[in-house]
Amino acid sequence: MVKVSIRYDGALRCTAQHEPSGSKLSTDAPVDNHGKGELFSPTDLVGTALGSCMATVMGIVADHHAVDLSGMKIEITKEMSDNAPRRIARLAADVHIPLASDHPQRASLERAALTCPVLRSLNPSIETPVEFHWRHE
Repeated sequence: MVKVSIRYDGALRCTAQHEPSGSKLSTDAPVDNHGKGELFSPTDLVGTALGSCMATVMGIVADHHAVDLSGMKIEITKEMSDNAPRRIARLAADVHIPLASDHPQRASLERAALTCPVLRSLNPSIETPVEFHWRHE
């Protein structure tokens, strides 16, 4: 179990502290929801969690097979709903993998991304298209 403590700092900003490590991060409301948009918003962090979870589990698979994924890039595009209630409507992922498209671990790496814990935890009403871009594609 991991505990994260969140403090409301005022002006629509929060500071979160990861208790095991002491690491902190701050959030701000987005401009389109009364904030200044100067920091990650809480919903931005959901997209960040998705991309970093995909990268992490792919890294685990890659390490198991002695494959170097250094330089892999995952871009998440978050779209909010146009109607009430305000919610994340879509998190699209573009996964740029620095390996040839015929790499023998292609299927296992893609499967790892598509079964990461964050993706499995998202509400099914959120669209989550994932595109893989292999070197030379």
